[in-house]
Amino acid sequence: MDGGAALPGRRACLRAAAATTLLGPAAWRGAMAGTQAEEPLADAVRTALSAAVANSAPPRPSFARIEDRLVYLRWLGAMSDKLKPRKAEQQTRIEFLETLWYESKRASLQPELVLGLVQVESGFRKYAISVAGARGYMQVMPFWAKLIGDGDPARLFHMQTNLRFGCVILRHYLEREQGDLFMALGRYNGSRGRPEYPNAVLGARKQWMVVEPSVPASASKA
Repeated sequence: MDGGAALPGRRACLRAAAATTLLGPAAWRGAMAGTQAEEPLADAVRTALSAAVANSAPPRPSFARIEDRLVYLRWLGAMSDKLKPRKAEQQTRIEFLETLWYESKRASLQPELVLGLVQVESGFRKYAISVAGARGYMQVMPFWAKLIGDGDPARLFHMQTNLRFGCVILRHYLEREQGDLFMALGRYNGSRGRPEYPNAVLGARKQWMVVEPSVPASASKA
């Protein structure tokens, strides 16, 4: 980028770098991704992906049935409790979970799968950077910003932008692998066909599953 129009992007880069410095070495540890391969995309695929990451409605879910809203609120409460050791500030935690749920559902992904992926990729660190330059919660490589975004990789440190890109990319890989989650996760990590990364994400996913309380037999007969 060059010229005066690039200043906002440069400022964002400086803010991100400063935040990473303040966070210290921990911001760099555990970022497993960074080897997503830049592959040629057909024009139709690029157009579809670009449309998928374009800004639209804010992450505020609406529900046709009160039962569905109650399920969502129970999920939000349970996930907030689990995430508290990693994100102490409640409002930040809730905003992150609301956005992750919205972007997961928007891409037809399980929220627990995306939570597991974020845990493995970045350890829930917003400014995590891999040795190859992948950025943010879902460790999105900067080339995606040029392929299907606005060309500004600094935006990958924005929470909703990062989660949207990550979910759209994983959905794209799932479609390329004809629904094979194991292979899609390997492709996301750049280790297609190897078990280490998919097994790590699938193992982490189990930690974020909500187990609905069973109804006692006596209550079910009432």
